[in-house]
Amino acid sequence: MAAAALTVGCQPDEVKSGNALSNDDIDASFTVTQIDGNANKLRLTGTTESTNNIWDFGNGPVKAPQVYDIFLPDAGTYTITHKAIGSGGAMNTAVQTVTVATPDPVAGNLILNNSFTDGATNWTVANISASGAEWTFANGAATVSASGWNQKAIYQAVNVIAGKQYKLDMKVSGQGAQDTWFEVYVSPVRPVDGQDYNEGFGSGPKRFALNTWAGCATAPFSGLISDVGCGEHTGNPITFDTDGTVYLVIKCGGGNSGNITLDNVEFRRIN
Repeated sequence: MAAAALTVGCQPDEVKSGNALSNDDIDASFTVTQIDGNANKLRLTGTTESTNNIWDFGNGPVKAPQVYDIFLPDAGTYTITHKAIGSGGAMNTAVQTVTVATPDPVAGNLILNNSFTDGATNWTVANISASGAEWTFANGAATVSASGWNQKAIYQAVNVIAGKQYKLDMKVSGQGAQDTWFEVYVSPVRPVDGQDYNEGFGSGPKRFALNTWAGCATAPFSGLISDVGCGEHTGNPITFDTDGTVYLVIKCGGGNSGNITLDNVEFRRIN
């Protein structure tokens, strides 16, 4: 894999507050450097020593040392915020943007357009039923609605390595469904329009599911499918016997699914 590029842009954004017992001019600026030339592993170093340092690179604020190492496994542009807090409570803030060009070869997310920010790009719709079920892509999410016992799927090809372990998860939410199945597969079998996709058709084991007959998704729900899902499924970790291309397939169907929304699909190597 080609070496990842790291681009850093500085955007000063200082907010001052304090009292007579502190120094309102505490310096919150910081540097960003690669660790051992790895663009996914970065060292954040505050310019001056402060009583407390609060760092945030998109996962929420964390109280950490003045020198703080972070790992960004996915390609993208990140906003890094540093709040330096002095004695007496004075606080200043500095912000930089960091662009990571290439995902980490092991931990990087293998799913392209995983949050659907680019609509249906990198995803293909499998028209299992001619009508009665539809996937829509808008507002940074994919939403499926199925009725009349019809079903449709979306899928994406992924390259995997034999003997390695992978972890799959995604955020799902809905207002409650009736007579509905929502199933997730990872298989070397590519979906074909007009044909069902399940274990009985040689598609491979079901990895995750929402199944109203098993007792979930009947009331409003929101969370990772590994937490809110139910029904027969194999879960994580996922391994493969041979190198090659597999397909992440997500299908939904039933009597009245309402709207089930999908976001933040992650499929990562874990060893």
